[in-house]
Amino acid sequence: QVQLVESGGGLVQPGGSLRLSCAASGTIFSIYHMGWYRQAPEKSRERVAVITIGGSARYSDAVKGRFTITSDNAKKEVYLDMDRLDPEDTAVYYCYADLVAEPGSHPLDAWGQGTLVTVSS
Repeated sequence: QVQLVESGGGLVQPGGSLRLSCAASGTIFSIYHMGWYRQAPEKSRERVAVITIGGSARYSDAVKGRFTITSDNAKKEVYLDMDRLDPEDTAVYYCYADLVAEPGSHPLDAWGQGTLVTVSS
C-alpha cells in the first residue's frame, strides 16, 4: 500500500510565499514522476506542476514563473515552493505520484489527502 502525505498548507497574505511538501511511503519499487494538482472551490482539479525522476519539470501557465517544483528521489519527497501568491491560488493542493509498487506490476497513480492553501489579507 502506498501513502502520500502533504504538509505546509495554511493562510498567507497576497504576495507571500509558502512551501508544500509531500512524502511517499509504503510499497514502492519505482517512481516515474511526482507532482501537484489543485482544486479551488467550485472548480475542477487542475495540474499545477510535475517533475520526472530525471528532474525535468513542467508547470501550468497560471503558476509558471512563480512556483518551483523540486524533489528528493532518495527520500521519495516532492516540494512546491510558491511565491507571489495571489488569492486565485487559493485551493486544496494534492500531491500525486505515478509509480510502480512492485516489479512487473502495472503503474498506478497515488494521491495524497490534500492540504489547503488560502491566500487572503
